[in-house]
Amino acid sequence: MHKSPPALTPLDDYAGSLAQKVYMSLKQAILTLAFRPGERMQKPEICSVLGVSRSPVTEAMTRLASEGLVDIIPQTGTFVTRFSMAEIREGAFLREALELAAVEKVATTITEAELIQLRDNLRIQEALMQDGDLSGFHQTDAQMHELILSFTGYRRLAALAETSWVHVNRARQLNLPLPGRMQATLAEHKVIVAALEARDPKAAREAMRRHLGQLITLLEPLVVKYPELFVH
Repeated sequence: MHKSPPALTPLDDYAGSLAQKVYMSLKQAILTLAFRPGERMQKPEICSVLGVSRSPVTEAMTRLASEGLVDIIPQTGTFVTRFSMAEIREGAFLREALELAAVEKVATTITEAELIQLRDNLRIQEALMQDGDLSGFHQTDAQMHELILSFTGYRRLAALAETSWVHVNRARQLNLPLPGRMQATLAEHKVIVAALEARDPKAAREAMRRHLGQLITLLEPLVVKYPELFVH
């Protein structure tokens, strides 16, 4: 149970129906670990914080359950799904397959306008890193990957990648405070963009492979460090 109200993004920050807004706010809280794996989500508290009735909260939780982010246990409550290393490894495998194919294709088609978007993104990453803004850096990191996926021209690719990545993305939050990780990530991103600037598919694929390959190496020790957050 929370000792203080959960940190939920205000509904005005989102578009759509009331249930959609509640869903987005709760999902963001789960992905950023404002709600920890295994934690019970208290409906009355959520309703109070967001200023809504139980109905849109129930609808949002049902949708989150269908995505594997919460477990609804009848007569007991709704709990944030714990991490599973098997699911994390599978998600990382699927995301890597998609991103390697995407970056290789984009290296042969990328335009100067698209490169400008990537360079702008890198500059923002650098500024956020210098400010020590972990959350902002993480979001801008994700935007860079989304840009590359979108440059393929395949509209469903980003959604497929996000679905496969959801549990990996949650677990990554535990590593955000690692000393030097933002700097290393930015350096890896710069190598990827440089390969795209060179229009070199092989180099772009290898740079992305090395970048994504760091992730599982960093996530594996979390089972030992945070055993209470994982299923065993």
